[in-house]
Amino acid sequence: MSQVHYELKENIACIRLARPDKRNALSDQMLADLEACVEKAEKEALAAVIYGEGKHFSAGLDLAEHVEKTAIQGIEGSRNWHRVFARIQRGALPYFAALHGAVVGGGLELAAVAHVRVADPDTWFALPEGSRGIFVGGGGSVNITRLMGVARMTDLMLTGRVLNTDEAERYGIVNYIAEEGRALEKAFALAKIAAKNAPLSNYSIINGLQRIHDSGYDEGLFFESMMAALTQTTDEAKERLEEFLAKKAKRLDIPDKPI
Repeated sequence: MSQVHYELKENIACIRLARPDKRNALSDQMLADLEACVEKAEKEALAAVIYGEGKHFSAGLDLAEHVEKTAIQGIEGSRNWHRVFARIQRGALPYFAALHGAVVGGGLELAAVAHVRVADPDTWFALPEGSRGIFVGGGGSVNITRLMGVARMTDLMLTGRVLNTDEAERYGIVNYIAEEGRALEKAFALAKIAAKNAPLSNYSIINGLQRIHDSGYDEGLFFESMMAALTQTTDEAKERLEEFLAKKAKRLDIPDKPI
């Protein structure tokens, strides 16, 4: 895992994009390293944080690797991105992305599959694929549009518009704006909170909410009932509910001070 580094800290998998000389541009090797880190996290962590080394989270796809690819190779590469990103988005662990500097193209596609995104104030976001003569291939047409909507993503791709952090928060890309230089710290603190949840609850939130949103109204309500019944009948849920009713559990598990 030469281009993505992994560290387990307090049951949190810390996954660092480690190609700062290339602004953490996502190469084929980097994707393979990322998958290895995700697989390791699945076995031993309760939550995960993804962040970038150096001045940027990720400036996107490593275009140098893709100039000579055939159409079939391009399709295979895109589907590989989809497969790896799905392990993040639809796995069992909540993922928190700590963003700074450039979050561009494929970097934004990666950030979009995290479940919560925290950004430094100097972070900027763009989708320059249109000016490069290409199209998003890492799931952005599905995942980014779910965050900001089709019209806004169309604008970014057609015009090369760059969003600052405030605009990205307004568009739904960013969940939290941290104090300067503290996005990673904030993301890690949030991951620690999520790691204390019942694992089945986290799994249901990650895998259930978007599917319910994408389904029909009646189907969504039925699916919600099934998920609610499944989670609340486990021994862990009963124990946690009894602690709450006995006033032995914290009402809200949040940091004492803002981060």
